[in-house]
Amino acid sequence: MLQVMYKVLTKQNSFEINPKKIHIIGSVGSGKTTLAKTLSKTLNIPFYELDNVVWVRGDNGDVKRTEIEREAYLQTLVKTESWIIEGVHQEDWVAISFQYADIIIFLDPNYMIRIFRIIKRYGKQKLGIEKANYTPTFHIFKNMFIWNKYFEEVAKPHFFNKYSHLKDKTVILTNTREFIQQMTDPKTEGVAKHDTRI
Repeated sequence: MLQVMYKVLTKQNSFEINPKKIHIIGSVGSGKTTLAKTLSKTLNIPFYELDNVVWVRGDNGDVKRTEIEREAYLQTLVKTESWIIEGVHQEDWVAISFQYADIIIFLDPNYMIRIFRIIKRYGKQKLGIEKANYTPTFHIFKNMFIWNKYFEEVAKPHFFNKYSHLKDKTVILTNTREFIQQMTDPKTEGVAKHDTRI
């Protein structure tokens, strides 16, 4: 496993960690899956999408897990040695992942950038250039704008209020591409620095 040290800078303090358990949260279009795949490849750590914890994917359609099944599956994942978990969810059933995580990465790119990415991704999915866990219908496409706005106005402030006790291990990223470049650039010697807005 590649040993990558993160220099986490907050208003309160700074510290270095070697994360083996990473939780990535952000709105639709924030770059969660892209970052999770990149970190998974760089660190040789498996990654999981919370949507696939909620749903059992199948060739004949998706089946939603019961609350008990969903929570049991997530508990199994977070108790393994290393993982990257990504998703928009922050409900009570996800709290165990935030608690077990060595680092929480909150993706917060500009609101309009997320809208652009939603449109771009939908186009790629309809053209068959990009795969999706779901059927990219126009209905889902419209809902993504609603979900994006809800995250910005409701879910984001709710997260920082509800999980304020985890602020010392939460890093806010507004530029995922810059972070990835630091992660993969050998000149950084395995150290990535981030100014947070906590």
